[in-house]
Amino acid sequence: MIRLLTYNIRRGGTGREAALAATIAHASPDIVIFQEATDPALVETLASRAGMRYWASRAKRSLAFMSRAPIVHYEWHRPPLSRHAFLELVPYGADFRVFGVHLSAVFAAWTERRRAFELRALLRSIAAHQHGFHALVGDFNTVAPGDMLDPTALPGKVRATVWLSGGRIRWRTIQLVRDAGYADAFRALHADDPGLTLPTTRPHVRLDYAFVPASAVSRVRRCDVVRTPHAVAASDHFPLLAEFDV
Repeated sequence: MIRLLTYNIRRGGTGREAALAATIAHASPDIVIFQEATDPALVETLASRAGMRYWASRAKRSLAFMSRAPIVHYEWHRPPLSRHAFLELVPYGADFRVFGVHLSAVFAAWTERRRAFELRALLRSIAAHQHGFHALVGDFNTVAPGDMLDPTALPGKVRATVWLSGGRIRWRTIQLVRDAGYADAFRALHADDPGLTLPTTRPHVRLDYAFVPASAVSRVRRCDVVRTPHAVAASDHFPLLAEFDV
């Protein structure tokens, strides 16, 4: 088994190290994929506190990782015009590969089109690089078709952005993942749980996902939103913990 945590730590996480470390310790993951982890020193601090010898981060890059087990290969891939590079990770001794994702933010029709563009580029790159069982995890910054979203709960500036972009967003990005043959690990195990991950103070939308090939969804043992008091203070996102049979 591999326990994998995906966690957007919000603007580098500086000043919230203790709450972040407590949240991660509660989840007890083997591997953590970070988003908005723009400060390598902070990732190193969290890795040290968690007892994880293996980590990598790049200044001003969103995606980073830390791991208990050795990592035989990791690489950032930056498709042309993508807002963030995605992160490829291969743990030692497991027939398993992880792709960390952080798609463009902002709720608007034009940013959803950008996310769809980024996602297609990611899928093309995965087709060239992945081998065997793998997972796509991270902050997709978009809403799955059929998922709950209460527009009245959105901040005023977000509602204004939605209105300025035409008033209606066609949420297509997650459907593109499904159409490419992937299963939503959380939804596969929790048909009736909305799985809200943002914001931690008043959750009203699910932006954080773990996807696996639909043919391998039986290898997902658990996939849960980590909601603890420390997590509320640590970031605006709750992390997502998945456990895979590798």
